[in-house]
Amino acid sequence: DEIGQLAAAFNRMVVQLRDNQRIKETFGKYIDPRVVEGLIDRPNLTAAEGQRRVMTVLFCDLKGFTSLSEGMTPQGLVKVMNRYLSIMSEPIRTNRGIIDKYIGDGIMAYWGPPFVDEADHARFACLAAIEMIERIAALRQEIPELLGVRGTPMEKCDLRIGVATGEALVGSIGSDVMMSYTVMGDVVNLASRLEGVNKTYGTRNLVSERTIAAAGAALEVREIDRVVVAGHTHSEIIFEILGRKGELTPQRLLSRDKYLEGLAAYREQQWDEALRALNESLGAIPDDGPSMALIKRVESLKADPPSRDWDGAWHIDK
Repeated sequence: DEIGQLAAAFNRMVVQLRDNQRIKETFGKYIDPRVVEGLIDRPNLTAAEGQRRVMTVLFCDLKGFTSLSEGMTPQGLVKVMNRYLSIMSEPIRTNRGIIDKYIGDGIMAYWGPPFVDEADHARFACLAAIEMIERIAALRQEIPELLGVRGTPMEKCDLRIGVATGEALVGSIGSDVMMSYTVMGDVVNLASRLEGVNKTYGTRNLVSERTIAAAGAALEVREIDRVVVAGHTHSEIIFEILGRKGELTPQRLLSRDKYLEGLAAYREQQWDEALRALNESLGAIPDDGPSMALIKRVESLKADPPSRDWDGAWHIDK
């Protein structure tokens, strides 16, 4: 009857309103408003047990900032930090990422459902990394004016970014009074480790193989090495994002080609051939960090070769 149908419709509306209110109350504790907007129609995503999803995670750190900050006043440090975080957060947001947290001068962000389709999130994360690196030069120029000084060691500061894609546990984590909608799992650890591995190769970004495979043809990349990062037992092939597709100079293309030749020879323990190719890579781009790092390693291995069954993986303990 009509009264029964009306009552049923009313009850459904009440249930929906309660669900929406529950989500608003829960996610009112979170930082990014898109978390609330993205989940308001998906109450199952707030379940306490979380969900397993394929996500892309980015970690960013400002190299050299610790020593720079030691000479700043507290007021100056706050100004610089706020400006740095604002400048670096914008590419993440415009590329549809969610900033999970700020960790000192570090940033953790993630991409994935329900905010970004699974087919797109690796590409968006990589594009964000490119834009973040592009903005560091502007930040260097802006800091002296912000502090009201002439000259600053800011030119020694640079970015280190790690990006990884993989399965993560996504859900609400926290206490009764404060919660965070966050991602957890091995992919988070890998992204964080890759950020640190940049120190080994003199790179600004390092990205997992799965991220590159999922990002499509939008990027110019270079395979850097096969590594076993701290806390892992299996090796990972890691890549450097060099730019957007079609943007590389002839010198950069030559350097990449020669580096890959050297990397292949290195894995075959053809030390002289590896050194020849890597030095040609360095000739094209004289400050190429990976070429310099691998030349030093090859020279060491040439003097003290590994066993013949060596798999070419390099163990990085820090």
